[in-house]
Amino acid sequence: MATRFYRRFLCLSFVLLLALGFSTHASAAAETIRVGVLKFGTVNWELDTIKHHKFDEKHGIDVDVRFFASEDATNVAMMAGDVDIIVTDWLWVSRQRQSGEDLTFVPYSSSVGALMVPVDSPIKSLADLKGRKIGVAGGPLDKSWLLMQGYAKHQFSLDLPANSEIIYGTPPLLAEKAQQGELEAVLNFWNFCARLEANGFRRLVSTSDAARALGATGNVSAIGYIFHEKWAHAHPDAIAGFIKASREAKALLGSSNEEWQRLAPVVKAEGRALEILRDRYREGIPARSVEDEEADAIRLYAILAELGGERLVGPGKTLAPGTFWRTD
Repeated sequence: MATRFYRRFLCLSFVLLLALGFSTHASAAAETIRVGVLKFGTVNWELDTIKHHKFDEKHGIDVDVRFFASEDATNVAMMAGDVDIIVTDWLWVSRQRQSGEDLTFVPYSSSVGALMVPVDSPIKSLADLKGRKIGVAGGPLDKSWLLMQGYAKHQFSLDLPANSEIIYGTPPLLAEKAQQGELEAVLNFWNFCARLEANGFRRLVSTSDAARALGATGNVSAIGYIFHEKWAHAHPDAIAGFIKASREAKALLGSSNEEWQRLAPVVKAEGRALEILRDRYREGIPARSVEDEEADAIRLYAILAELGGERLVGPGKTLAPGTFWRTD
């Protein structure tokens, strides 16, 4: 009897050890991906969705979010190898590739800024901005501002910087000045535009409108997830899992209003402001092929290189090959 009990005890112990071994192995198999983002950036909405619903675990990875105070800080962290993925634009990726780096780009969002004016403003088109006081976020080499200038020249033969008073500043400061009536129009980042829209402003022209007028065939994903090709080739399952988790989070944010209610404290908005931010975010979810995205980026790069010169794009005259990541 004792012998039979001892045998059962050994079998049970063996099964438990196997189970623990499989559990430990499964846990170890989840590869950590370090993602560097701005602490209060809109990318956090998607990353929060990924973590809350465990989409990363579902696809065999563990997303470790690292917060930074500025875009320059995330760029430095990427180049130093302190993070695996950051979010920035394909223009920066192309410039780095032309310098010998192997960075590459997966489209994240085509949500872009817009020129905003008060809802009762007499300004009806870019032509009406002549002689006006315009706030511009991002500085004189901001891509949206350059495209807006190109559109004004193309459509109305108007040199905006030469014929208007341009005030450069940070997005929150310019949004505040616009609401206080100190600016007659403001070109701001998309999320600040959405908040202005909820507070009595309307879109005059979006950056997407300008891009299409200058040759783009659709909404171009201005920003994307950036990583080193060498890292991606060394961790193919990890990057594939991350892209799948990202797409799953986007699908949920694109279809579930309840998910946005859950995210309200993260977004720091409620009511109409939350609804407009939700809708503008959804408009920016990429839906085009990499080939179409890349073709439009090539067209816009040529325009930006002409308008911004070497200070913006560096010595490269065309978009660097490999800027857009391809899995095949």
